[in-house]
Amino acid sequence: MLSFPFVKYWYTLRHLKLVQIYGRLWFKYYRPQVDRTAAPPLRKKTGMWVFGCSRPQSMFGPNRFLFLNQEHDLRTSEDWNNPERDKLWLYNLHYFDDLNAVGAQDRKQWHSELIVRWISENPPPFGNGWEPYPLSLRIINWIKWVLRGNQPSQEMVRSIAIQTRYLQKRLEIHLLGNHFFTNLKALLFAGCFFQGSEAERWFHHGLKVIQKELKEQILGDGGHFERSPMYHAIILEDILDVVNLLCVYPEIKSNNIFGILRNFEKTAKRMLVWSNVMVHPDGEIVLFNDAAFGIASHLKKLKDYASSLGIKGRDLPLPDLMYLQDTGYVRVNQGPLICFFDIAPIGPDYLPGHAHADTLSFEMSVGNHRVFVDTGVSSYEETVDRLQQRQSVSHNTLTVDHKDSSEVWGSYRVARRAGVLTPSINQENGFIMVRAAHDGFYRLKDVGKHEREWRIRSDMIEMDDKIDGAGTHLVELGLHVHPEVELRQEESHKIRLSVPSGHRVLVRMDKRFQVSIEPCSYHPEFGVSHDTVRIVGSYEGDLPAQFQTQMEVIQ
Repeated sequence: MLSFPFVKYWYTLRHLKLVQIYGRLWFKYYRPQVDRTAAPPLRKKTGMWVFGCSRPQSMFGPNRFLFLNQEHDLRTSEDWNNPERDKLWLYNLHYFDDLNAVGAQDRKQWHSELIVRWISENPPPFGNGWEPYPLSLRIINWIKWVLRGNQPSQEMVRSIAIQTRYLQKRLEIHLLGNHFFTNLKALLFAGCFFQGSEAERWFHHGLKVIQKELKEQILGDGGHFERSPMYHAIILEDILDVVNLLCVYPEIKSNNIFGILRNFEKTAKRMLVWSNVMVHPDGEIVLFNDAAFGIASHLKKLKDYASSLGIKGRDLPLPDLMYLQDTGYVRVNQGPLICFFDIAPIGPDYLPGHAHADTLSFEMSVGNHRVFVDTGVSSYEETVDRLQQRQSVSHNTLTVDHKDSSEVWGSYRVARRAGVLTPSINQENGFIMVRAAHDGFYRLKDVGKHEREWRIRSDMIEMDDKIDGAGTHLVELGLHVHPEVELRQEESHKIRLSVPSGHRVLVRMDKRFQVSIEPCSYHPEFGVSHDTVRIVGSYEGDLPAQFQTQMEVIQ
């Protein structure tokens, strides 16, 4: 019999593209030479850079930085790679987002000094700052800073060229997805910023490949293929930046550049529609998969940025039912109820790094307030907390024998993953019906598919769960309650929720369940953890079994 680690690795690796396998070996062993020759001349811009989505301020002193709700000093050159800091915190330090943040002009002197310091204290190609993703974002942010009217030093210009040359040899073909897209965006920025044959190569390579990635990564319904509302918003802003850039340098030579620009604009419009669907009434994103507040730009800022570029959509009232079929998400509006249902694949087979074991989960708002929530993410570090936040137990769905619907492991890995079966959406007898099943529990002995049906109207959600199989098993259903919602268990199977909007929700669990209220945590932002509770229905008995949960809204 094969050992479990072998099975885990096999099911993780078998989905990778050949370029990812080759890319991992290439990325690990190939160390390109650093080209320190003089920078190409700068290209004269004929258009005006439109100041887009400003980031929150993250620099609060010449050496003081706030990222991911953690504040630290940059005291010595070693602090750029301080092992006591989270990797993502250090990445943010190297991004230089504050150059284009709120009130950036007031910190212009700090920024100029920090750029000089980075060049001096981060010699190529060592440390976090020379890894492709922070390298890409820094190139973009430095160029944006110049396009906004700041005067670069010769050393800064030369450094941008050195960084771009190195990036071109370190594109993240082993990861693909949003990282690869950002690498290509950086090549486009540098290719426009400079002129000459070297810059033309950067531009044309970036443009050629990013157009292919646009077709691959943006699905027919406008959603990003990694199925994270947060990363969707990040990529949308990337696309708006590319439109902005091409308008600054309209004379750049490329076949059908006008058609290419129109294609980016049309894609941005479709993505804005998707974004508009996937936000709660509080204006913040749904927390499916890796998603947190405060990382990507808010939808209003994205809309304003698009509008300033001439990309205008119509803000029409959302219909009662929206099925984003390509990404696999459903939004239902019924009276005060706003619900989001996850009947999606966990992500691209070859790129499930930001996926959670959340198949057939849901989120629900009543009025303008969230009631049932996915628990979010607080960190990307490989910790017990990170793993738990990706597991089924942290989502509003079922576990069987404490097993997840998809085998998430490590920080970004997935072995065997759930496939969604027979999704259907219709309306019957005054209810909107959302049905789907998944096969994620097939790997367990004597366990079949999990089928879930939601029936929604303005005052009620009825949720039926059916687990196929045979023999005795432990089935657990969790409903995670927002921290600001008050909860009281009135009877053994009846829990009353008081929502800040003034509504109440009466939850009736199936009589077959043993019902309990358990402490858990909610992580709407990186570095943030709020104490809350989840309602748990437990059943230990024979399969097949079927359970009904009713959530009644009381005005």
